[in-house]
Parts: sequence; C-alpha cells; structure tokens
Amino acid sequence: MAGLLRGRRVAVLTGAGISTDSGIPAYRGIGARTRARPMTIQTYLEDEAARRRYWLGGHLGWRAFSAPDPNPGHRALSRLEQAGAVSGIVTQNVDGLHLRAGSTRVVELHGTMHRVLCLDCGQVLDRRSVADRLERLNPWVRVPENIRLNPDGDVTPESTEGFVIPPCTVCGGMLKPEVVFFGEFVPAARFRAAEALMHASDALLVAGTSLTVNSGIRIIERARRRGIPLVIVNREPTRADGWADAVVTGGTSEVLTALAGRLAH
Repeated sequence: MAGLLRGRRVAVLTGAGISTDSGIPAYRGIGARTRARPMTIQTYLEDEAARRRYWLGGHLGWRAFSAPDPNPGHRALSRLEQAGAVSGIVTQNVDGLHLRAGSTRVVELHGTMHRVLCLDCGQVLDRRSVADRLERLNPWVRVPENIRLNPDGDVTPESTEGFVIPPCTVCGGMLKPEVVFFGEFVPAARFRAAEALMHASDALLVAGTSLTVNSGIRIIERARRRGIPLVIVNREPTRADGWADAVVTGGTSEVLTALAGRLAH
C-alpha cells in the first residue's frame, strides 16, 4: 500500500468506520447500529411530529456526539497532510473530527452536525446557540448520563409531548441541521469541491467506508476515469474492492497510523 502512495498527492475519502474508535457507531459492519426508519427529507418537511422527535432525539444525541475526541486514524491523516502526502479529505461523516484533529482541507460531503440551516431564508447558525435556545424553550430537557447514541448523533426519545423546536432567529422559519438527509442530494457546490480535490490529486485512499452510499461511489468513479491508483482500507468488503489496486482489511486507526509512519517524513 505505501509503495502505491509514496511520492503521490493522495486524496482521502472517509466514512463512519474511521470514527468508530472515537465511540461513534456506524450504520454497517462490526458494531453497527441501524435504525429501522431513518429520517428522510420528505418526512422532515411534511410531518411536524416527526420533526419534534428528530430535534429532541437529535439534541440529546448531539450533546454526546460532540464529546468524542479524534482518534489515531484522524490524527494520522492530519499528520500526512502536514507532511504534504495528503492533498485533502472528502468525508461522508458529519462529526467534525477531521477538523478537530488538525486537517485543514476537508470537504464534509454530507454536511455537519455542528451547524444549523434555515430552510426559509438560508441563514446558517451555530448548533451551540440553537441548543441553548432549545433548552431555554424546553427547560425539562436533560441529557441522561447513559444514552444509546445513533450513527448520525441522535437518540430515540420516548416522548415529544410539549417539546418546542426553536425557529430561525432571522425570519422565524424552519431550521434543519446542516446534514444531508436520506432522499436529499449532496449540494452541487460541495460535490464540485470534492471533485476539485480529486483533480488536484494523483491517488485516492478510501478509509472506513463500505461505499454503500452513492455519493462515495461517485468519488470512486472520478478516480477510475482518471486512472489513478485506488487503495481501500476497511474492516469489511466494500462495493469498490474489485476496482482497487490494493485492499487492506483492518482498522483505520492501526493501518493509517502505520501508513503515516511510512510516508510522513
């Protein structure tokens, strides 16, 4: 693997598997936690009760979701960027851990749980300010010491009776975490940024994703069209293993740390 990547500008595509060592569960694979009915954009827009459930569960989960620290896999990629070996990261994760680890060129393909968007006026808000308002509007909300965290940083609340969702502070409109829901498209400008990163690179390293989501496969297809080396690191098989120049079966923390030891000189 190191031989394929040495001397190249490597773009990296990451998924939930890189964050499991930080205590954030994945949707698939070892230790996965799958929800029977993930929130879709259609349900969010049309069903007020579903929005209340999402925001209450999302608030409880977000407090816990914000606590995990970057793990050795995140830090290894930051080290590789600082050494000039990694040109940037396209991540399918919404946890912000790459940025917290020190990586600077990060495209958050599916958005981030740390910002909130008004669907009416487009205002972008810090999640912390919305969380503070939410707790003032719902003073009975408390974060349990032990909660069952879902992959996108929410939990399943037992009841939403009396729960009030904060409106936009600018126009009073509907707020939504700045993440891509099921049934929603990745914003075009964000995907173009991922494509630009790919064009500035001459190898692609995929780490911690089964590539089940089509946005990840689209990135792989860009690499295949250019004929650049493709290396995959994951604990389980992926949809793109047959296209890869090398497949490493293993955990991202261990494999990426070893890779940084070989390439970050």
